[in-house]
Amino acid sequence: MTKADDLPNHSRHDNSELPGGRNNSVNRREFIKTSANVGAAVVLSQSSLLGADPSAKSRKRYAIVGTGSRCRMYQGAIEGNYREHAELVGICDVNLGRLKLTQERSRQHGATPPPYFMAEEFDKMIEQQRPDKVIVTTMDGVHHLYIVRAMELGCDVITEKPMTIDAEKCQKIIDTERKTGRRCTVTFNYRYSPPRTQIKDILMGGEIGDVLSVDFHWLLNTYHGADYFRRWHSRKENSGGLMVHKATHHFDLVNWWLSAVPESVYATGKREYYTPQMAARIGLSSYHERCHTCPEKTICSFELNLEADKKLKAIYLDNEQYDGYYRDRCVFRPDINIEDTMNVLVRYDDGVTMCYSVNAFNSWEGYTIVFNGTKGRIEHTAREKIYISGTDTEQGGIKRGGVTTRIIPLRGPARDVGVWTGEGSHGGGDRLLLDDLFLPNPPKDKYMRAADLRSGAYSILTGAAANQCFQTGNLVKIDDLVKNIGYPDYPAMPSRSASLPMPEKLKKG
Repeated sequence: MTKADDLPNHSRHDNSELPGGRNNSVNRREFIKTSANVGAAVVLSQSSLLGADPSAKSRKRYAIVGTGSRCRMYQGAIEGNYREHAELVGICDVNLGRLKLTQERSRQHGATPPPYFMAEEFDKMIEQQRPDKVIVTTMDGVHHLYIVRAMELGCDVITEKPMTIDAEKCQKIIDTERKTGRRCTVTFNYRYSPPRTQIKDILMGGEIGDVLSVDFHWLLNTYHGADYFRRWHSRKENSGGLMVHKATHHFDLVNWWLSAVPESVYATGKREYYTPQMAARIGLSSYHERCHTCPEKTICSFELNLEADKKLKAIYLDNEQYDGYYRDRCVFRPDINIEDTMNVLVRYDDGVTMCYSVNAFNSWEGYTIVFNGTKGRIEHTAREKIYISGTDTEQGGIKRGGVTTRIIPLRGPARDVGVWTGEGSHGGGDRLLLDDLFLPNPPKDKYMRAADLRSGAYSILTGAAANQCFQTGNLVKIDDLVKNIGYPDYPAMPSRSASLPMPEKLKKG
């Protein structure tokens, strides 16, 4: 069992570094011990604890651990569009300033501010507030601790992607869910984005037959891509590197698009752009600790000005006094240990093979993917808007006209497909995801976009296997990493053994 003093003092976007910018090891343990009877207490009926408000009886009770920038989507949903069905009853973080900021946000929403609990009081929050579900938006490297502990204390869990960062932590979550009977939901909003759902619809319809191979290339530009090298993400022990933190979205999309799971992975990776040597090549005298105090910030186009953005200033700069976390560290500093250039080969359990890459220093943001099938080919590209986490920029926002989808039969004319569209972050996917999370009876979904622990596990294991390849140079089999995952729920796909039409003969002339 995970005990309270096993839980580290970290928050997702906020607490990976000590004053002076030195990395703070994720084994820091500042949670106090709590009663051994807490777990038994939590599973008591919650109905007696609902307030006098009659509507409270029909509302699910939620607590959020980690009050960085990603917390805002869930808080806004609970206190906004879904307030008839949901209630925020507790917030937890290591940073007192951000806890108070989260309470102020509740007031702005016209909601009663939830009580806050410091990180060492996580068990106390569960005991006193009796949430039905705990939403985990902490730093990736400690997701597993909060997921495991919440389930042990009788709560279901909603966790930000990635579910966790490596195989060992993944196994702990799997074992705990099986032991406790609680449920872990993983929030893959990219599945819900209309253009990506449309790709699933085309594949399910069988127009290109059954898929044999995939070419998938994700591009991060020097705004969004660089941002990972400023934050806690720049240390692999915190984020799993971009192979896990970022690519988990992409690997989950392919798993879901194919209705298949990965079997083996081979990969190579390197860091060659965000380095001290590159700082010199672009005309800087050296790397520096952070942008806020950098003597060369007026000439460096990678500067992140925390004072110039109200939200970044409020969340981070104004609250450094509480945990010493610097949101604006130099992207060229030498202690970064994640890659910026990665190439992966994956084989799936249905025989499909994929060539995948992600690079964090490109001239545009987005992706291109190709599905090669027995009856034709899909070419799909999406160009995304500039995004920096914590600002008013739109996460995963698609540029106007930025999505194209083309279907090319084996021997026939290509046709461009009218693209499904949506409004809002992640191409309109976030709102649909939130419906699944917070509506008591969400609409039936033939695409089966809701994801649980099984999908969460397979999404991170491709990246975890790739990270292992970076170290050993050897192919990694997924079954050697984790046991007893179970098979995710996916929609049926075209038969891989059905008869196929003969391709047309070449016409003369």
